[in-house]
Amino acid sequence: MPTALVRPPGPRLAEGLVTHIERRPVDVERAERQWRRYVEALQDAGWDTVEVEAAPASPDAVFVEDTVVMFGTLAVITRPGAEERRAETAGTAAVIRRLGYDVATIESPGTLDGGDVLKVGSTVYVGVGGRSDEAGVSQLAHLIRPTGRTVIGVPVTKALHLKSTVTALPDGPVIGFAPLVDDPQVFPRFLAVPEESGAHVVDLGQHRLLMAADAPRSAALFRQLGYTPIEVDIGEFQKLEGCVTCLSVRLR
Repeated sequence: MPTALVRPPGPRLAEGLVTHIERRPVDVERAERQWRRYVEALQDAGWDTVEVEAAPASPDAVFVEDTVVMFGTLAVITRPGAEERRAETAGTAAVIRRLGYDVATIESPGTLDGGDVLKVGSTVYVGVGGRSDEAGVSQLAHLIRPTGRTVIGVPVTKALHLKSTVTALPDGPVIGFAPLVDDPQVFPRFLAVPEESGAHVVDLGQHRLLMAADAPRSAALFRQLGYTPIEVDIGEFQKLEGCVTCLSVRLR
């Protein structure tokens, strides 16, 4: 059974960092309900979920994607670009080690957020300019070189992370909301979607795409392409620049 890491939101969620949008009030209780439905959507699609212990002192810890990047049996524990978030990696690393994965770590002074890492086949695109820097990209390239993957740095200036602007469909095209993508020509195959949150999908296998519920035109486009969208309301997390990719890490 495929497995995904998740992490419950904490009581300080509303204090989470925002950088590219205006701060809006976050309903923590509603966010908790949305998180539970998100996890249920994964489970209903046949995914086992493993919880990283909640981190009540870390407002952004629910965005577990930023703490680790998986490459088969290798887990790269990140060094988040926001100093306030660096304590989050310890909990993720403990679970990853318990599950038996090989572990490598991004070291100071490099920074890398998992939300900046987009894997498309053997190519790994990494956003540079926000939370992740050139030193972090260089370290990642060195760590995963034995896996045969190629790392390409991608400029990110209009959103928090690379995966705030683009993700990829299972058959390879990178999808994105064009006004937020610095350079679509970086990607050999790029498909523009009509809504910002339509650019964020999680491949659940069997042509199923987990996505936010507020992108109906993008969902219709994916249906035309032969996919089955599974739509979840993550509105409270979107107020903190979160998206469906941020809330889980697929271990497979």
